[in-house]
Amino acid sequence: MKTTPLKSALFTVCCALLGGCATTYDVQVDAISKAAPDTPAPQSYNIKSGNPKMDEESLRYKEVADYVKTALSGKGMYESPNPEQADVVVNLDYGMNSPRVKFETVTNPIIMPVGGGTRTVQVPIRDSAGRIVGYQTMIIQDPPRMEVVGYEDTVRPVIVYEKYLQLSARLNKEATEGRAAPEVWSVSISSEDTSKDLRKYLPILASASADYIGTNTNAQKSVKIREGDEVVSFIKKGL
Repeated sequence: MKTTPLKSALFTVCCALLGGCATTYDVQVDAISKAAPDTPAPQSYNIKSGNPKMDEESLRYKEVADYVKTALSGKGMYESPNPEQADVVVNLDYGMNSPRVKFETVTNPIIMPVGGGTRTVQVPIRDSAGRIVGYQTMIIQDPPRMEVVGYEDTVRPVIVYEKYLQLSARLNKEATEGRAAPEVWSVSISSEDTSKDLRKYLPILASASADYIGTNTNAQKSVKIREGDEVVSFIKKGL
């Protein structure tokens, strides 16, 4: 049976009322691995802010760092108790870009009055004893009923916000000749929609990174993350 936009909207409302539908997030992932073939994957790390404007002592930074550490643990990595001896330094950056306007197509139902009109009925006339002694013709006006008669597409502007999380792992070596230590892998994750709730999206972005740390996507890849997914629960639970 074909699902109409109206039925889909009703289904969405029912899910919201019953709490049976978890939110699904559209996330973009771009992962790069520069590790040489047959080179053992790094196991220990030291995590640092990749943004000089970011306060590593803030509660938000510590919260995001915990999400990232949990994601790294899923790859068998652990935080080195001695930062100087870590295999790699993982630089962490996150935030929300300035809002921008984009245009989206929305399908709306066309609702119009259907039916209605006048009709005549015969109303019995009774005497004092309740006997029918005749009939009277009356005209009744029936109101029209509102029905969906079709659908139309409209284009509307919406303000969207891009939330992002970026991770970059570099060998734990001193910079030489002004050049940073070689990068081993990087992962860039983002999600763009109308929400401005960055904190809500950070565990979702970290969850999206879990499967792509140390891998190559070759291009930006779209993935869907459900709020009720096991990986999201794993990231939120922490170490």
